[in-house]
Amino acid sequence: MSHARLRRPLIAVAVAVILSLSGVAVTASAEADTAAKGDPIKISMTGDVDTFNPFTAILLQSTGINRYQYESLVGYGTESEPVPGLAGTWETSEDGKTWTFTIPDDRMWSDGEPVTAKDVVYTYTSIMKDDALQAANGGLVTNIADVTAPDDRTVVMTLKSAQASNPGQEIPVVPEHVWSKQDPETFAADKDVVGSGPFTITTYKTGQSVELKANPHFWRGKPKISGVTYVAYKNTDAAVQGLKSGEIDLVDGLTPAQYNSLKGSDTITRSAGIGRRYQALAINPGTVDIDGKPMGDGNPALKDPQLRKAIFMAVDKKTLVDRVLEGLGDVGQTEVPKSYEAFFGFGEGHEEVPFDLDAANQLLDDAGYTQGSGGIREDKDGKPLKLRLMGRNNDPAHAQMADFLTSWFKEIGIGLDVSMVTPDKVNEDSTLGRYDLYFTGWSLGPDPDNQLAMNTCASRPNADGSGNTSENNWCSKEFDAAYAAQHAELDEAKRAELVKNAFSIIYDAYVSDPIWYAKSLEAYRNDHFTGFTKQPSKDGVILNQNGYWGLYGAKPASADSASDDDGGLPGWVIPVGVVVVLVIAAGAVAATRRSSTAEDRE
Repeated sequence: MSHARLRRPLIAVAVAVILSLSGVAVTASAEADTAAKGDPIKISMTGDVDTFNPFTAILLQSTGINRYQYESLVGYGTESEPVPGLAGTWETSEDGKTWTFTIPDDRMWSDGEPVTAKDVVYTYTSIMKDDALQAANGGLVTNIADVTAPDDRTVVMTLKSAQASNPGQEIPVVPEHVWSKQDPETFAADKDVVGSGPFTITTYKTGQSVELKANPHFWRGKPKISGVTYVAYKNTDAAVQGLKSGEIDLVDGLTPAQYNSLKGSDTITRSAGIGRRYQALAINPGTVDIDGKPMGDGNPALKDPQLRKAIFMAVDKKTLVDRVLEGLGDVGQTEVPKSYEAFFGFGEGHEEVPFDLDAANQLLDDAGYTQGSGGIREDKDGKPLKLRLMGRNNDPAHAQMADFLTSWFKEIGIGLDVSMVTPDKVNEDSTLGRYDLYFTGWSLGPDPDNQLAMNTCASRPNADGSGNTSENNWCSKEFDAAYAAQHAELDEAKRAELVKNAFSIIYDAYVSDPIWYAKSLEAYRNDHFTGFTKQPSKDGVILNQNGYWGLYGAKPASADSASDDDGGLPGWVIPVGVVVVLVIAAGAVAATRRSSTAEDRE
């Protein structure tokens, strides 16, 4: 072969490889261009929306979206540390009873109006004075005596007593110039929303979609994506198909089977992040309203703590984690997930009730629950001990857990009547005490004060379910004292032990049995969007954060930014590959030229 003939195939190969890689690059670039032109990121939505009114929204889907719309005075960083929100700085008096927050000049609402201290005063006092606006965050203002605005940039909060938690956190602040013209109890706040966060809702179509646009006045800078669209799916199976086809860009709430089925895809990145949520079995101990009057229709037998303890003993949490979660989670202890290490675990003198069916049977025998026909025990009134178990129909894990519980409960002589209903139905019935057992779960913030506050006697709702939000409509003077002790303790180490003790008292009352802390299973199209910021930054989650970092950091995928957590072609491969090929080709051409020159001279 002559050198001229050798040079042509080398160049041809190089060109072919370059064109091949360029083709990938062109494809990726085209997709990035599509996103850059204004396509919002599309996210699956399988949960119910109760309302987008931040005073009353409780369901996870609603509160999660609201975190992108409204800032608190103080936010949470990517490691859940306190960071500036609407307030740039804050300080406390020596006695810890006066907190002063300063709002910088650059804080603006999405309509261009400045955020002022009066907005904060309006928001806090609305909650403090109106019971109907206390559903979401009423427990956070019980210790606040007064909120004032000495000037437009300064907020002063006077507390009844010193407290450990920052009163500027968790409460979303709304614009007074919008909300004062509405009835805040009934304002839906689901169209052309004026907010302070990185995105605000433009439209909401019930059962179809929620559209948000980027806030050009967001003080940290306008997001790199044009907006966010939540697309309603009946279940996560359908959402996964939507992800595969490219209809949507991000899915959360995956089951372990769905998560594992996406392994190996070049265009889909999976994420199993440490969550801030617990899954529990709630037991109705005889719910009471704020006036101490019975409410709901819970089985009277469940007022007996020995029966409730036997139920705890019949739940094999390890098996549920292994079989239902396929190991993608941790066995539950108290309501504090492992992601908050300082407050995780039982307090001194408290311990977990072990799974032991023989011991549960002995406990029920000793308590006088005799065996009846068909192996079902009888309660103290001679009625068959059959209980209702309620779960959400949009969470496959609930039905799977119910199957295991039905088998274990049968072995201790308790019958179960299982029903899977909508999340909204679970929320309504549990609020009104219309259940015996149900699967519940809450997402906790970095400071556990709000979660504990929901269990105080003062947080029980009115007879019609309005007013404060209580986890189990349960009341205990011992717990209230424990809550108050941790609330006022300013020494971090001492407070951590008090927090553990308070959560242990809830556990020992046998009203809420934390089953697991599941990993948050998510997946996204890495050929559409990338740059998602997790919280915590290592092994954290994209959605359901204590903040807006996940989507605020997102950007359209590009040839130099595509990333992959567990597979796929990293974006850097393309340009580097092209350079390598060019170098190889140039080297080959240069070598042939040197060779030709020498041969020609000879």
